[in-house]
Amino acid sequence: MAKKKKNLFERFANWATIATGSSAAFIIAISVIIVWGITGPIFRYSDTWQLIINTGTTIVTFLMVFLIQKSQNKDSKAIHLKLNELLASHQGASNRMVDIEDITEKELDQLHKFYVQLSALAEEEDDITCTHSIDAATENHATKLNILKTKPHYTNAHKVKSRKSNGTSRPG
Repeated sequence: MAKKKKNLFERFANWATIATGSSAAFIIAISVIIVWGITGPIFRYSDTWQLIINTGTTIVTFLMVFLIQKSQNKDSKAIHLKLNELLASHQGASNRMVDIEDITEKELDQLHKFYVQLSALAEEEDDITCTHSIDAATENHATKLNILKTKPHYTNAHKVKSRKSNGTSRPG
């Protein structure tokens, strides 16, 4: 996937998120508070002295809310896409779960109840390995591999790999 040039705000948001989450940013913030505290007696703990720290922290907090939200939105979207890919590629997974984040809260509650019931049924099993065993996972893998071997992209990739390992790789 080609990297596209990010817009100015996205580049700034990425930089600011990394910078403000660093140890150096924390040390700077602590230093500002210490300097402010030390200057208290100099300014006789005046209203202006207190207003400076209140205003500064309020402005920084206000701006950070938007940067954090931007970063969380991007991370959340990436995680959802990765999970969608896993669901779509897994033979036994329900494709109805892809883009589940777009359904209503009521529908999510219904699905949650379903999985609670499913969990309760699994707990009733005398032998938990009957549905979650290494043997079942191995069998599932073998089934998926056999299906995969019938696909043209698999057989073509296998042929190319065989030619390369035999030293008979041809361009093209």
